[in-house]
Amino acid sequence: MPVPQYEEHNFKQLEDSLGIVFNNKDMLVQALVHRSFLNENRDFPLAHNERLEFLGDAVLELIVTEFLFANYLNPEGELTNWRAALVNGKNCALVGNEIGIEPYLFLSRGESQDSNSKAREYILANAVEAVIGAIYLDQGWEMAKQFVLRWIVSKLGEVLDLGLWMDPKSRFQESAQDIVGVTPTYKVMREDGPDHAKQFVVGVYLEKEKIAEGEGGSKQEAQVAAAEAALAKKKWKGPKTEILERSVSDPIG
Repeated sequence: MPVPQYEEHNFKQLEDSLGIVFNNKDMLVQALVHRSFLNENRDFPLAHNERLEFLGDAVLELIVTEFLFANYLNPEGELTNWRAALVNGKNCALVGNEIGIEPYLFLSRGESQDSNSKAREYILANAVEAVIGAIYLDQGWEMAKQFVLRWIVSKLGEVLDLGLWMDPKSRFQESAQDIVGVTPTYKVMREDGPDHAKQFVVGVYLEKEKIAEGEGGSKQEAQVAAAEAALAKKKWKGPKTEILERSVSDPIG
């Protein structure tokens, strides 16, 4: 098949969303190329995005780390949890959807038609990291920093307010213990599908009351989904953490 065209105007809207005009358009395009696409388009002139993703992951983590270190005096363990909540795949995929990256991804026909939301989330999150790597190479550190602060670090308030720095099961357990004095329990309600593609439905209970159900490809995934649903139903945000903002008079370190 002919090499797909990717003239500059095809990506102007994406550049507008990113807030960046690339000097080297190929750098942006490569950040959007999934490995599977090259299996079906071997004459495509660019490589897949995995090396850019590797670079972008490091750039993203350093920018977030630098911001947290410079602005907060919380202990290392708490800052590590905050950082993990900001840079994890779920949050990066959310950012990718907000920017509108998915329609620009170069995927194989199989990947394009795959309805597996977890797999698509993973691909989208990796593309966001690759875009960060491309911005760093094409525009430099300061532009990469502006991008990360705008799209990713800006979610810190939500992370802290909703307790997203904790995993949902821990968040629900601590909330339940603090509010009603009960430790949640989980029960498998049913298993569907063949052995190689099981889907589990798990209920989460407070004593004998079933609060919510969750579904997943493993019991652990289903428990996490059930905990998320229970938090939403109860409108519990999870335990609060003390936020120690650095003032100009505080020493570095």
